[in-house]
Amino acid sequence: MEVRYSIHPEHAKGFDTERLRNEFLVTDLFRADVIRLVYSHNDRIIVGGLHPVKGRLTLGASKELGTEYFFERREGGVVNIGGPGVVTIDGTAYEIAKNEAVYIGKGAREVSFMSKEGTSPAKFYFLSAPAHKEYPSRRITLTDARKLELGSDENSNARTIYQLIHPDVLETCQLCMGVTILKPHNVWNTMPTHTHERRMEVYFYYELPADQVVFHLMGQPHETRHIVMRNEEAVLSPSWSIHSGVGTSNYAFIWGMIGENQTYTDMDTVPMEVLR
Repeated sequence: MEVRYSIHPEHAKGFDTERLRNEFLVTDLFRADVIRLVYSHNDRIIVGGLHPVKGRLTLGASKELGTEYFFERREGGVVNIGGPGVVTIDGTAYEIAKNEAVYIGKGAREVSFMSKEGTSPAKFYFLSAPAHKEYPSRRITLTDARKLELGSDENSNARTIYQLIHPDVLETCQLCMGVTILKPHNVWNTMPTHTHERRMEVYFYYELPADQVVFHLMGQPHETRHIVMRNEEAVLSPSWSIHSGVGTSNYAFIWGMIGENQTYTDMDTVPMEVLR
């Protein structure tokens, strides 16, 4: 498990491209039959990728957590972006197709991941947050999700949002996750942009062709920076940072939030004239 520490916004102002990428960008998430985890001290979120090709992958305890088992004091969320997969939680198997999710409640002792078809292996994108209460684990399909249509073709940001792990769908301690899919010929996400001091966020970009990129915008509204991102990469967004992006083609992304509240619309909007 890789560990990353929190960065003060005054320090981030002076980072060059390499330092920004080292601190905030998460790459190489899907290695065959490997569990890749990054522990961030931004609200102690864990970002991960699990790509079971030949067999089963099991999440276990580690020194970084200081617990007997992974979910002893944590909850988690998984979205599958690959072929059909199975998440097994304490003996109960949840089959999930592409863009479907599984919520893993605090107290789950044995959690494993596998693909249903070796020729089309699953890719499980994973987030985990500290938890104080046990809520039931469950599968969430796109039909279960709360669906929102936002943006317009005129502003190049027409998109569909599926709130998968969200208070309107199920109860969690603090974790929220969802999928946003941009419509063809639309490239902007989350613009006009915002911050929210009450929670941090992670964006994971996918469905991006190999020869295309997303320019992810970050930083304080008056001190913006960007990170060039490619397919299946994630970026950490501290509470003080904007999180927005524009691609050279349309794409999809998974957003995940943890912090003081779960109110999706609780954000500090940034007027366009303030951005610098």
